[in-house]
Amino acid sequence: MMKKIKLLKQALLSAAVFTFAVSAFADIQVEDSHGMQTLPKTPQRVAALNWDIAEQVLELGVTPIVVPNIKEYSEWVVRPAVPESVEDIGTRMEPNLERLAELKPDVIIIASPQLGLQKKLEAIAPVLYFHTYNEDHNNAEAAIKNYRLMAKALGKEAYAEQRLAQMESQLDAMKEKLAAAYNNDFPKVISYRFADTKSIYLYGDNSIPQYALQRLGFEPAMPQPATQWGVTQKRVKELGRLPAETLALYYLPFEQQAELDKSNLWQAIPFVKAGNVAAVEPAWNYGGAMAILYNAEVLTNALLELAPK
Repeated sequence: MMKKIKLLKQALLSAAVFTFAVSAFADIQVEDSHGMQTLPKTPQRVAALNWDIAEQVLELGVTPIVVPNIKEYSEWVVRPAVPESVEDIGTRMEPNLERLAELKPDVIIIASPQLGLQKKLEAIAPVLYFHTYNEDHNNAEAAIKNYRLMAKALGKEAYAEQRLAQMESQLDAMKEKLAAAYNNDFPKVISYRFADTKSIYLYGDNSIPQYALQRLGFEPAMPQPATQWGVTQKRVKELGRLPAETLALYYLPFEQQAELDKSNLWQAIPFVKAGNVAAVEPAWNYGGAMAILYNAEVLTNALLELAPK
């Protein structure tokens, strides 16, 4: 009897090992922006060829083998930080394909800037394409959807849901903190980047900054229609028609700050005279799902700086 039980245990163990082995190496069906795709296995060696892709892969607890323009990423995207073990694969528009082939990735994940390279990349490894930014859909919702799709492809679905739940909780906490700081009287806000001292890129409808600001309780002082990237270029002088109580939040980095401070045009703007301007720490405005959180965090810091004392 004991011998039969032992044999049964061995059979069950063998079956479990076989099932695990088959599942580890069986084809998997995943979805990207082209539709359903087949991968030979759950990828371990992931090549992330765009900054928003790199951000999302890292935010799934996966370290990619390559990321483009890592130095610039550390200045403009900042979070999540790229580990030192990750190799710089060149630029987002022209990654080093020869080196990429040498590194033997299990999957290459791309965004719209690399779409024209897809055929060449498919000669190296399976390619997944995630298109987030488009004028005719909600970019923030698309970022969250693509994060979930990427999580499924990398076997990180539970991890992704946990991170998204944490993000919502953190956004709620930031909103409560700001409501207390402004006594539930939220002024209107503009968020933008300087192109130079005379023009700006104003974030409007369909942008990550505006989505984050509205999630925090703040409405735009200068509403803009939806565009692919959620930005509209404006002349600085156009800001002069906004009331003094407008809060103006501009993203860093900005290398012409000293020149701007000397500009009579800038100094004459009512909200500048009123001291309602704050610099916002770097965060990527064209990122994935967690870019919503990172933008909300740096915007919250700037808004708290301007809150009534």
